[in-house]
Amino acid sequence: IEMAADGNPPVQHRLSFSHRAFQITFGSIFLGKVPFHEEVHRCAGQIYGYKGCIRDFQVNHKELFIIDEALEGRNVENCNVPICDYHPCHNGGTCISDEENWYCECPKLYTGKLCQFATCDENPCGNGATCFPKSRRDVVCLCPYGRSGILCSDAINITQASFSGTDVFGYTSFLAYSTIPNITFYYEFRLKFQLANHDSALQDNLIFFTGQKGQGLNGDDFLELGLRNGRVVYSYNLGSGTATIISKPLDLTLNIHIIHLGRNLQKGWLKVDDQKNKTVTSPGRLVGLNVFSQFYLGGYREYTPELLPKGPRFKNGFQGCIFDVQVRTSLSQGFKSPGTPEGHPNSGRSVGQCKDSPCSLIKCRNGGKCIETGSTVYCDCLSGWKGAFCTETVSVCEPEHDPPHLCQQGSTCVPLPGGYTCHCPLGTTGTYCEQG
Repeated sequence: IEMAADGNPPVQHRLSFSHRAFQITFGSIFLGKVPFHEEVHRCAGQIYGYKGCIRDFQVNHKELFIIDEALEGRNVENCNVPICDYHPCHNGGTCISDEENWYCECPKLYTGKLCQFATCDENPCGNGATCFPKSRRDVVCLCPYGRSGILCSDAINITQASFSGTDVFGYTSFLAYSTIPNITFYYEFRLKFQLANHDSALQDNLIFFTGQKGQGLNGDDFLELGLRNGRVVYSYNLGSGTATIISKPLDLTLNIHIIHLGRNLQKGWLKVDDQKNKTVTSPGRLVGLNVFSQFYLGGYREYTPELLPKGPRFKNGFQGCIFDVQVRTSLSQGFKSPGTPEGHPNSGRSVGQCKDSPCSLIKCRNGGKCIETGSTVYCDCLSGWKGAFCTETVSVCEPEHDPPHLCQQGSTCVPLPGGYTCHCPLGTTGTYCEQG
């Protein structure tokens, strides 16, 4: 007999029999308690009922769906472990929850669903852009849908959306559409995409997602499409297990790839380019997809993979262009673009127009390099320079100066024509106020 609990090494117990042991046939398996009418072997002693939650149950490498496959039961309720028990908040954030909702109360200078992003002291960005501190004095403006430029002041018309994946600040470019109605029992999607010209665009990238609460728990219904290791991965969960279809490797000689996928009750299918149609049937008995989040294209508003349901969690957003996205939820209706009005997203971030380069309009000075992520653009300055276009020198007393000044903490650095001096607080002396 062998048993292992948590991450501890397994514990073994061995018995030797002097006589031959015969095959034993067991009766039903009971979870939680044995009913009073069932006879219990005297060697088992008294059996008490279990109080708590049991999530996954597997026998001989076969997962048994606790509710769907049970023959009978009594007094069993749905188990919702409070999300705050998972301690999801970063950077000293405090998790606050009730039975339905939760949020992270972030300390100053942090924002995001999990307090995972830094914020700006003073926000010069316009039109609802996300401000991110590039340094203590310089910021980057992550532009909302339909805007571009250093401060997101330029309007752009987007007909074919260009996504840049996850940027160096941890944000992803995305579009968010209204929840797609009547998707429960039947849907079909068609879309085209063009990959960015580098290997990372094929490795682990989300194309679209819609789901339930976004807590990353097992059992959440979801619909997800992405790329992994050069193949298209299509997954959905109706509440009783995940169904997944993986295509053959993409033909990278094709400039544009075409995807057609769908689902009718438990059965799903995927068609990629000229590859053969592939099908799958979801496990369990459930047949309806219940999702009430928005439909996300190219990325996710708070792109921390732990907020996506367990399954094929894609680490990055899409890199390239996605266009001609269409959906229908009945065989009797035609395909149409998602969104209300049709084809119009509710929101988005760092999404540009395919084949346009915002850096073509930006001139960084003094050796600075223009960086673009979708519609977001900024100048990456060489050491010694700062400002939106790298036109300002970094003072020897500023934190960004390389090498940093040597004035001790509590003293004041004062720049001079040939260097700097340190003004010492009461009780210290020395060139750098290092002596008591």
